[in-house]
Order: sequence, then C-alpha cells, then structure tokens
Amino acid sequence: MTTLVIIPTYNEIDALPPTLERLRNAEPGAHVLVVDDGSPDGTGEWADKVAKNDAHVHVLHRTEKGGLGPAYLAGFAWGLEEGYDVLCEMDADSSHRPEQLGRLLTAIERGADLAIGSRWVKGGAVHHWPLNRELLSRGANSYVNIALGLGVKDATAGFRAFRSDVLTHVLAGEAVASQGYCFQVDMTRRVRAEGFVIREVPIDFDEREHGESKMSSAIIREAMVRVTQWGLEHRLAQARNLAKAGVR
Repeated sequence: MTTLVIIPTYNEIDALPPTLERLRNAEPGAHVLVVDDGSPDGTGEWADKVAKNDAHVHVLHRTEKGGLGPAYLAGFAWGLEEGYDVLCEMDADSSHRPEQLGRLLTAIERGADLAIGSRWVKGGAVHHWPLNRELLSRGANSYVNIALGLGVKDATAGFRAFRSDVLTHVLAGEAVASQGYCFQVDMTRRVRAEGFVIREVPIDFDEREHGESKMSSAIIREAMVRVTQWGLEHRLAQARNLAKAGVR
C-alpha cells in the first residue's frame, strides 16, 4: 500500500521538525504532506526546504488559517488526486507518536476501512495531561456516543488511517462543513453510516512540548452544537424507521 500522512500546521516551527524526523525514521516508505495555513512563523517555508531534499515530503500551502477540517479536506483531495492507497491524519506536535503509525497501517492491512488511534480503549493512554483536559475528552466522547450511537470510544481522536476508496465514497455526499475538532466526529459518523469497518487501536497520547494547543472555546461550542444537531437527526431517523416497521 502507498501511504500518505497528512500533517496540518499553523505556527509549528518548533514542533514540526522533530515530529517529521521521527516519522521519516519510523515509516521511511510513507510520504508526508504538510498542509500549512500560511504560518507567519515560517513553518511552511521550513517544510519547503525539507521537501527539496526529500522526495517523500510534500507541502501544500493555504493562504490563511482555515481550521482543522478544511486543512484535512485539502490534504485528502491532494492525496486522492495523487493516487495514494491509504491517507492518514497526524498532529504536528508529536502528541501522536510517529512510531505507532504502524499499528494503524496494520489494522488497515487486516481489513479496517478506518483505523483510529484510540486513547480510551484498553492499552491506550494519555501522558502529562491535566485532569480537566482528560475529563473534557472523556466527557465529549461519552456525549458523542449517547447522541450518535457510533460505538467508538475515541471518536474525537486525530490519529487516523483511511482507505482511499472509503474517503472517496464518504466525501462524495453532503459537503463537510466542520471546522474544528468535531471534524473527526463528522468523518467517523459518515464512515459508520455507510457500513464501513472501523477499528480502534491503542496508542499513547503525549502532551505537546512545543507551541500552543489550538483548542478554544469556539471549537468546543462548534462541536457541541453540531453533535447535538446530528444526534437529533439520528434519533429522528431511528423513530421514522420504527414507525415504518410498525406500519408493516
């Protein structure tokens, strides 16, 4: 399988270099696409220099900070156009250990259509997180499952691998409008709704050492609003199906 790892960046000049080095060492056969949203700190320019000397590294420049979802969608479009078999998501700050990407790729090789690196399955762990951050993540995932019934313990996780044909299928329908971290929930529900196979594999999640988290109150509000909306639509569809079954 040909693999592309998509890494969105915005002001990650300190975080990206060690992450990219670790990734290239861990998975030398994989290609990397840095999707930079016009970082004023020079992240994109630094990635350009690396790409000139490494044929496995590519850079996609966007003109402004547009959010996580649009950055990944741009990366997906690029990767699908280039014909990669597997497209992966990974953070720039090494919070996702590049050495564990192989776990996701193995899950794909064994039949998964979407492999999720999960913090909340047996064997998964977070390191150096404050209690309030852990409670927020666990609570968000519990709410997602109550609202949407996905059966996924870490639907907000951002360490993922998709089969390219699955991505093509789920992106062919309704446009993805999610901007922040609820993009991950959106993609998970789309894959689940189409009946594709989702596998969660345990990973270690490390608190970033460089740069600042992109989490904000606006991102949390967007996630709450959209998940609630999707949940109401999901329950309404269930009610309609039950009503149809009763008529029969």
